[in-house]
Amino acid sequence: MTIETLSGEPDDLPDPSLGFDVVPGHAEVLASAFRGPGPHLLTGPVYIEGAEPGDVLEVRVLSIELRCNWGWNLQVPTLGTLPEDFPEFRRIHIPLDRARNVAKLPWGQELPLAPFFGNFGVAPPLAWGRLSSKEPRAFGGNMDNKELGAGSTLYFPVFVPGALFSAGDGHALQGDGEVCLTAIEAALTGTFEFHVRRDLRLTSPRAETASDWITMGFDEDLDDAAKAALRDMIALIREHSGLGAQDAYTLCSIAADLRVTQMVDGNKGIHCVLAKSRMPCL
Repeated sequence: MTIETLSGEPDDLPDPSLGFDVVPGHAEVLASAFRGPGPHLLTGPVYIEGAEPGDVLEVRVLSIELRCNWGWNLQVPTLGTLPEDFPEFRRIHIPLDRARNVAKLPWGQELPLAPFFGNFGVAPPLAWGRLSSKEPRAFGGNMDNKELGAGSTLYFPVFVPGALFSAGDGHALQGDGEVCLTAIEAALTGTFEFHVRRDLRLTSPRAETASDWITMGFDEDLDDAAKAALRDMIALIREHSGLGAQDAYTLCSIAADLRVTQMVDGNKGIHCVLAKSRMPCL
């Protein structure tokens, strides 16, 4: 399935004098879109036939393409990791050279693009009520994990019939932490493949790339987010290798990496990464 996404507020669109390509209808969508308790525009939900609560939805990210030749980055007073140091509002528009796959930063530097969806996942349990799109949770959502680009596979626990997958918050490039509040925000098109997995049982999202296994933790307290990601990696290692808990804990200490996913979404994120080459085969 191919999903087109847009992001932002009307003021985030570039001035026509800058010469950027704007997706047809982008301004109209931003002006008319229903705004819930959160800042994101999400495309969906997609009903997945056969998915039921207790299942796992496997989502293969087949491709991601930029829809425009620009993105933007915001700094907003009181938000970000260092609001006390940066009290001024700033919005910059950044040219994206799709032919060369680079972002052209205002100070002359060029960086290679690595697009991914900052916000995607399934619907939360009905009992949780209406939620903001800002905080990542057990259903995924605003994970802002730069590892989840084209070629990655995600595994989401299903909480409602049909899973109700959605995606948005396109990022052209982001560092771990997303420290100033935003990445290079951009409109993206993604192609996904869905599989219902009844052989798996999860309580939080997992992912894999060609080279790595990834577990994730989300919490207002960064220490607790780290503990959640680490506990799930220990569980994943035990499932795949048969190691005991203490041996899996040791393996994490000497072979896995804890990385700060983002610092700015209310529920902070930590992801634990273990190279597949380091997964024991017993």
